[in-house]
Amino acid sequence: MLRRADEDQGSETAAIVRLNLMPTEVPERQTSSQEAVLGDSVLEVNRLTVSFDHTVILADLNFTVARGASLAVIGPNGSGKTVLFRALIGAIPYKGTIRWAPGTRFGYVPQKLDIERDLPITGRDLLRAKLTIAGARKEDALHALERVDLRKEVLVQPIGSMSGGQFQRLLVAFALIGKPDVLLLDEPAAGVDAPGQQALSAAISRLQKEERVTTLLISHDLSVVYRYASSVLCLSRERTCLGSPEVVLTPERLSEIYGTPIGFHIHDGHGR
Repeated sequence: MLRRADEDQGSETAAIVRLNLMPTEVPERQTSSQEAVLGDSVLEVNRLTVSFDHTVILADLNFTVARGASLAVIGPNGSGKTVLFRALIGAIPYKGTIRWAPGTRFGYVPQKLDIERDLPITGRDLLRAKLTIAGARKEDALHALERVDLRKEVLVQPIGSMSGGQFQRLLVAFALIGKPDVLLLDEPAAGVDAPGQQALSAAISRLQKEERVTTLLISHDLSVVYRYASSVLCLSRERTCLGSPEVVLTPERLSEIYGTPIGFHIHDGHGR
């Protein structure tokens, strides 16, 4: 069972490492009635509310995610996107109901992190630890690296000396070890150059379409959201909305959510 991350122990980086290393599988303890309610959904959220002190970040949020779907979460800064993810994995307290399908295995990729340059941990150390916890083979790590186009030579570097793009791709590879059926990706392309962003987005899309890996993605790149997401959840302090990219990513709807005109480019030949 996922446990609550203790933010008072160590840095945020250490908390993310502990979260990914702990057993990340929902136990098979749901009742038959709960399973019947979930049906083919992997996640059901009812009346989710998260508050810090007296400030409400998320209020009465309701949505479901179908197994094998790709849900993109968008919204202005401060709308609670990362807070939502942390509630979903049990890292912060909340009110309401979060139901994951029994047996769900998670992979979690946080936002780009600032880490100390002298942190004495290499990429190889991280992957070896995940292999041990997940009971996976060395070949699984190599396959994960191939998926994110990260060279093996990079693994000998301390993680504090990696470029932002290298470290972010390492985190995605780290999350893929153990064959998760749900990936939570909090701006996974942060710090990645344009070719790397395209390759990473394509790899995530292949996982979702070919292996039915359910993906929950936070992104500010609306072009990527339009191209790859099967549904979009918009968060804002004033209102939330959920629907297909064609329905949600309209100029009128985006202007309501962001409070300013928002546009994005749909690449030719990749329309939906």
